[in-house]
Amino acid sequence: MVTPYKTTNVGKKEQVADMFNNIAGRYDFLNHLLSLGIDKLWRKKAIRLLAPHKPKNLLDIATGTGDFAIAAAQMKPKIEKIIGVDISKGMVAVGQEKIIKKHLNGQVELTYGDSENLQFEDQSFDAITVAFGVRNFENLKMGLTEMHRVLGPNGRTAIIEFSQPERFPMRQLYFMYFTHILPRIGKWISKDSRAYTYLPESVREFPFGQAFADILKECGFSKVKVIPLTMGIASIYLAEK
Repeated sequence: MVTPYKTTNVGKKEQVADMFNNIAGRYDFLNHLLSLGIDKLWRKKAIRLLAPHKPKNLLDIATGTGDFAIAAAQMKPKIEKIIGVDISKGMVAVGQEKIIKKHLNGQVELTYGDSENLQFEDQSFDAITVAFGVRNFENLKMGLTEMHRVLGPNGRTAIIEFSQPERFPMRQLYFMYFTHILPRIGKWISKDSRAYTYLPESVREFPFGQAFADILKECGFSKVKVIPLTMGIASIYLAEK
């Protein structure tokens, strides 16, 4: 199992929380810089795919600073309630400030929570979103099973996660950037020597494409679709309950 900090004895979950607490103040700037802003387009596409199902409430897992939750607030027809949960209190605090500045605090609520042990009743949400969060679960199937539990009948989920391009030369360029350029910029700006080294390591280990789709089915989801993004850099996984 790939973990952020290899010299500590605490579990992955605690390490991930510590890592994001360490970089919370610089996360948004780095995230959009290192992705060249493409991540915003990916979230908007996922929201467009969910919109026809007209969810009234939505849960954003591993919400971080709330970017996916904020994007969901723009959905038409309007979602009545959006709740974002994250294991990093630092990230949630930054996100809460953004929610207030955008005057969305009546519609969007961000809170601390463990994605693998959600404090919600069964079938509580019409839709669930996750952006770049399932890769950080300590127990992937436990986290996905929890998502399935709190999703209502015929509910939809949209998961955005990094993939691995399989064609030349995109694959080579992708891993050159991920392995050599991204960690250096990330370390320089975030001041955390491991956060942006952990990223490419975790992407290499994570199942993607059909392999991840099969895991979703094992956890109870159906009608799973895999939608590659930007020549395979990432994918949207759409699934139903």
